[in-house]
Amino acid sequence: MEHYERHCPPAPRRLNCLIPPPDGYLVPIRWPRSRDEVWTANIPHTHLASEKSDQRWMVVNGDKINFPGGGTHFHHGADKYIVNLAQMLGFPNDKLNNEGNIRNVLDVGCGVASFGAYLLPLDIIAMSLAPNDVHENQIQFALERGIPSTLGVLGTRRLPYPSRSFELAHCSRCRIDWLQRDGILLLEVDRVLRPGGYFVYSSPEAYAHHDPVNRKIWKQMSNLAQRMCWRIASKEGQTVIWVKPLTNGCYMRREPRALPPMCAHDDDPDAAWNVLMKACITPYSKRVSKAKGAELLPWPQRLTAPPPRLEEIGISSKNFSEDNEIWNSRVAQYWKLMKSEIQKYSFRNVMDMNANLGGFAASLRKKDVWVMNVVPFMESGKLKIIYDRGLIGTIHDWCESFSTYPRTYDLLHAWLLFSEMENQGCGLEDLLIEMDRIMRPHGYAIIRDKAAVIDYIKKLLPALRWDDWSSEVKPKRDALSSDDERVLIVRKKLWDQAAQAAS
Repeated sequence: MEHYERHCPPAPRRLNCLIPPPDGYLVPIRWPRSRDEVWTANIPHTHLASEKSDQRWMVVNGDKINFPGGGTHFHHGADKYIVNLAQMLGFPNDKLNNEGNIRNVLDVGCGVASFGAYLLPLDIIAMSLAPNDVHENQIQFALERGIPSTLGVLGTRRLPYPSRSFELAHCSRCRIDWLQRDGILLLEVDRVLRPGGYFVYSSPEAYAHHDPVNRKIWKQMSNLAQRMCWRIASKEGQTVIWVKPLTNGCYMRREPRALPPMCAHDDDPDAAWNVLMKACITPYSKRVSKAKGAELLPWPQRLTAPPPRLEEIGISSKNFSEDNEIWNSRVAQYWKLMKSEIQKYSFRNVMDMNANLGGFAASLRKKDVWVMNVVPFMESGKLKIIYDRGLIGTIHDWCESFSTYPRTYDLLHAWLLFSEMENQGCGLEDLLIEMDRIMRPHGYAIIRDKAAVIDYIKKLLPALRWDDWSSEVKPKRDALSSDDERVLIVRKKLWDQAAQAAS
């Protein structure tokens, strides 16, 4: 699967131009309607609808594409499938959130992300992951619907998430060979699962034992899971659910030369930017093993409670709480500045491009949005705090392009990001072009940076066509700001395609 991983183009192919919308592009249908229907013109790739017509992934109806909520292994709907998973695990009230103890989910090979869509009413947020493979543009459909998702694949490099980020990982007919290379892909799932985390596997190997090939794969996979100290929590029909141990006890009881081996003591399980996967088991620290779990409060309390891993990055509980207060105040000011221009559902897909501890996203909790928290790779340790808060995000180097399709975010927030890129010697113009690529027409960018950076960006607004509306203020001073900071809020135009053709 290496060919599906992200590869940066050589310098001559890094184009200095804006990407126009496709012919007939319309302002996206707003959430929550977008969960079930999008404009055909916005994603003119309907091959997937015909290929998966018998599985109720999506249906083309004239100028709209509808999403009935089906999937390869849940023809009767993701909602019923999710209830069944909760029943298999014996969770209260047949709800998979387990009273707030399951919040972060990784959905591998997610298709158009209907599983993630139907988790949202349960206050569960899924990072839905799929490559741009033969099924074409699955993630673009998911993001157009307003469902958290990203381009990605289990190939040769670690997923860009720290260890112990997810309470549950899910694979429903995800077409992954989990046995390859000494089980390295399943061991990567193990790395990102929390203590006591679940792996839900719905696939013919789990139930079609009349087929000798499936029977062989099941036997080998069961053996691998057992050697990884996973035990079967439940098995029913087409689905098996494994659970990861809470402590290091099982690992310590294994035979000395048992495979897969334990990772070396100097291996950093949180290192995840362009790091090769390793076919080894990541043990817990002594503290985690002793605590017998992640020590996290249920959702939503964990959003604002100081996470236990704060001390690993040298931040005090007091500073964490102050950060929350500052971002609550900042976001209130942003909304006040945009109040005359925005409506209830102006935003759905939001990106915080320099997320720090996730304070911007946390302050948006009462809005019906989701936030992709992007942590620059130089500060990657902060991402585990974001996941411990029950938020999602990724590591990234903004000198490169981001793994998403054009026109997939309604709101971009960039705090001191341009100054950081300037210090790294990366082009500010390149960053603006990348922001334009991923921002939807009529989308907004909130840029908070030094006055000189803001002045530079303002000169480029007409060329970017970000001059539909703008507001600039000197913000209130707080413990995170300097005298030199400014806030610039801009809105991107929906291009006039006739004028575009003429030019």
